[in-house]
Amino acid sequence: MAALNACASGPTDDVYQQTVRDIWRKSTTGPGNSATLHHELVRYATLAPSSHNTQCWKFRVEENAILPDFSRRTPAVDPDDHHLFVSLGCALENMIQAALANGLQSDAGFDAGATNAIRVTLSPTKPTISPLFLAIPDRQCTRGEYDGTQLSNEDLRALESAGAGNGVQVKFLTERTAMESALEYVVQANSAQMNDHAFVTELKNWVRFNAHEPVQARDGLFAATTGNPSVPSWLGRTFFSLFFKPKAENDKYAKQIRSSAGIAVFIADAEDKAHWVEVGRCYERFALQSVALGIRNAFLNQPVEMTALRPQFATFLGASGRRPDLVVRFGKGVKLPQSLRRPVSSVLL
Repeated sequence: MAALNACASGPTDDVYQQTVRDIWRKSTTGPGNSATLHHELVRYATLAPSSHNTQCWKFRVEENAILPDFSRRTPAVDPDDHHLFVSLGCALENMIQAALANGLQSDAGFDAGATNAIRVTLSPTKPTISPLFLAIPDRQCTRGEYDGTQLSNEDLRALESAGAGNGVQVKFLTERTAMESALEYVVQANSAQMNDHAFVTELKNWVRFNAHEPVQARDGLFAATTGNPSVPSWLGRTFFSLFFKPKAENDKYAKQIRSSAGIAVFIADAEDKAHWVEVGRCYERFALQSVALGIRNAFLNQPVEMTALRPQFATFLGASGRRPDLVVRFGKGVKLPQSLRRPVSSVLL
């Protein structure tokens, strides 16, 4: 394994680390310099998670609007753009937290018309640097095993409070029997996805196998962020085809779930884009609160991505007739390398 890492090491690794520092830096600007402030609000918004790290958003600064970038859709895994609009909600929550830290109160609304735009109205207020704002540069989907430590009731209550929202609830599974049942749904859905050629091809197109690839693309899933070695592109694509198999992946998910403190499932009252945006806001607050408490989290969305399996999963959760939106495992663990983001200039309209 060390030899494989050596194949891809070199100056680009240093460039990757410097790029990480540039992207994930902490800052506050204040309302005095409007152009710089709006640039920073967008930068903080882009630090939000998105499916496959597609960064499926655009920003129109003069209107304080966040819009979907449908050119970055992932139709195999997300045919109805559910995850895309959840990602917009995550970006919105980051922007709201950053605006408040810079002395601006936010009022956001979703336009379900032709634009599908989130419009944000900003007004002056007292700057408040919250623990959630401070957590933004340290947030990540940590796709490794955790240490199995159970969380206190106080921490669970804090996570539940952060994750609840307008028409969105978060349901925790912390009993081992319930987590094992959830694992069965993950395995069943994951096996189906991995036997779907379109899904595998789409995923492979978003994997970045060494530090050079994300530095160039500034998007996608860098192998090192999932605990895998950084290898030359040709070797990574070969290994992906040879070793990305259902049994190996299912065994990995079993270890990850069994090392977690629990699973959180986000469930909205309605199945529409406005609620999906709200789910994104709720998840992002949950994720930021996790960071503030020293807790890691990662998505396990396979059971909600498989249309045929989703109603059964909802029944298991006691949410028959509703759509479970996100499945997230959480626990104490080691932070992994962070993913990159595109320059702010590339997401402005």
